[in-house]
Amino acid sequence: MEKSEIFEIVRKEGIRFIRLQFSDINGTLKNVEIPVNDLERAIDRGIMFDGSSIEGFVRIDESDMYLKPDVSTFAILPWTLEGQKSARLICDVLKADGTPFEGDPRYRLKRVMEKAKDMGYVPHTGPEVEFFLIPRKNGKTVFEFLDVGGYFDLLPVDVAENLRSEVAVMLEEMRIDVEATHHEVAPSQHEVDFRYSNALISADAVQTVKLVIKTLAVNNNLHATFMPKPFFGVNGSGMHIHMSLFSRDLQKNVFYDEVKEDISNDMRYFIGGIIKHARAVTAITNPTVNSYKRLVPGYEAPVNIAWSLGNRSALIRVPMARGMGTRLEYRAPDPSCNPYLAFAVLIAAGLDGIENKIEPPKPVDKNIYKMDEKERDNYDIKTLPKNLEEALKEAERDPLIKEVLGEHIFNKFMELKWKEWEEFSIYVTDWERNKYENL
Repeated sequence: MEKSEIFEIVRKEGIRFIRLQFSDINGTLKNVEIPVNDLERAIDRGIMFDGSSIEGFVRIDESDMYLKPDVSTFAILPWTLEGQKSARLICDVLKADGTPFEGDPRYRLKRVMEKAKDMGYVPHTGPEVEFFLIPRKNGKTVFEFLDVGGYFDLLPVDVAENLRSEVAVMLEEMRIDVEATHHEVAPSQHEVDFRYSNALISADAVQTVKLVIKTLAVNNNLHATFMPKPFFGVNGSGMHIHMSLFSRDLQKNVFYDEVKEDISNDMRYFIGGIIKHARAVTAITNPTVNSYKRLVPGYEAPVNIAWSLGNRSALIRVPMARGMGTRLEYRAPDPSCNPYLAFAVLIAAGLDGIENKIEPPKPVDKNIYKMDEKERDNYDIKTLPKNLEEALKEAERDPLIKEVLGEHIFNKFMELKWKEWEEFSIYVTDWERNKYENL
């Protein structure tokens, strides 16, 4: 979208306010609201803000930073506040001298995208975002199920089904193509899938999807949680990520070999790179203590580092579609991750595989969930980290993670996550009280 188009839409639609959006290291969406009269200044020069107030950004003596809108992300927000229309622009974060801020997660993904472009590729991703809708009573979130539905269930029309329909409509109004919305496996669990796209556009879309879902939930006196495992005994929420590489002109899917009519060598090496770095990558794709309550055997979450052709029990699944639809599905991530950083480390791991021609092990065609330890050893199948502590140690050992995140984000991320782990380690839970109260 051109700048002139934006001004025409703003005038025609009577937009009063512009929300300048960006994400912190944890993936939390932030926003600075400006009156529409400041829009031209924002687009041309950026808007100053206090970076020292944002988690993981800069110290107080370096606080002057700028938000520079990406005009291609302009969208009218499909709800009003006191009858006033607003629009949003997703921004890049710049330092006071106008150069990119190394700690901006969007910038880190852009760097990986540039490396891919230099290698002749355009990475595409297609995330599947799962979440739970739970009630609010007397203004407080209540961890109870709203329904007893299961996968693809068509329930009697209720507030959750209406909300999913509203989500799809609102996202389309914001120029995000929704491919499907449906009930997931667990009670009160839902999924939104949107169209495969350039990885940066896809990461922006994840942030928008979460904002729309949370806003609509509040408007319906509900709470939408993207917590990976809010309930014991049922499936947790994942964010499976479909990935492929296209040629620069987008006319060829590099993962498909037209001569063999099968997956290409580049795709095989890309898989090899992800498998090599999978344990370290998990700290970024599954970044909370709670993430590892989902990554356990028995609930369809992949814990075994293997790849397969169509087999959903492996960490990496290659769906049977070929031609332009050839892709892999990485099944470990959950929606608590920062999508910019998650996409960046996964794409970088795959590119490392292509650069160094890393051969993956043979694909596994058996149900890994039903294998015993000896069988898994025969296939040389290792497992993902069992908790955040283990994942952080793996990330610290892998140079690729620090290279992709950059020194600023790497250090801040590790500092935040080690603190989170230490807090959890000394916290006394209800489970412990119930288990040990009679000792």
